[in-house]
Amino acid sequence: AYLSVMESLYHAGFENDSQVEIRWVESEDLTDQAACKEAFTDVDGIIVPGGFGDRGIEGMIQAAQYARENHVPYFGICLGMQIMVMEFARNVLGYADANSSEFTPDGKHNVIALMADQQGNIPKGGTMRLGKYPCTVLPGTKMAECYGEAEIWERHRHRYEFNNSFKDAYEAAGMKCVGINPESDLVEIVEIPALKWFVGTQFHPEYSSTVLHPHPLFVAFVKAAIENENEKK
Repeated sequence: AYLSVMESLYHAGFENDSQVEIRWVESEDLTDQAACKEAFTDVDGIIVPGGFGDRGIEGMIQAAQYARENHVPYFGICLGMQIMVMEFARNVLGYADANSSEFTPDGKHNVIALMADQQGNIPKGGTMRLGKYPCTVLPGTKMAECYGEAEIWERHRHRYEFNNSFKDAYEAAGMKCVGINPESDLVEIVEIPALKWFVGTQFHPEYSSTVLHPHPLFVAFVKAAIENENEKK
């Protein structure tokens, strides 16, 4: 899966007439914002890809906080999207215990949780959302600009979802839910419009990126990283 993300970044670099340099960062080393500053001072964009399990989660949250507070372009994919949602809940909405029900099943502020029709379906197996699903993109957003169309289809491989119980709080505080599954009302894309490029997708855009047809979200992310680099010169 990480190989697909790497290749998608390289595809996007070609599209932007640039060569992408990838630096791998071990999230378990990101114990605080000082560690993030040391790791990310000279990077132009931060991407947190998909994954499972609780290893390194707190470090990923630190990375998302660093990106948000320092205006570094951020792209969260699947778990990476859930990470930015949890970070925002903790440091903007004020839910210090915000988490995912994957990690704290009985948490009070599980902003990432199982869907209602998944409850009681555990242990794992038939609880995952797999395959290609439609998504309605909100007009006037960065995502609408990237895709150029109102409805998109993207591939999924995950179990936990954005908890719609907190949706109004996120919207009021500046994190917008800009991509919605029209059949289930599940949140598929979030972004913070006030930032240069701070986007998370519940789906996996790397699954459909190719050399001839780079995925538009990777192209836009790399473009934002290039612009960020140029601004620092």
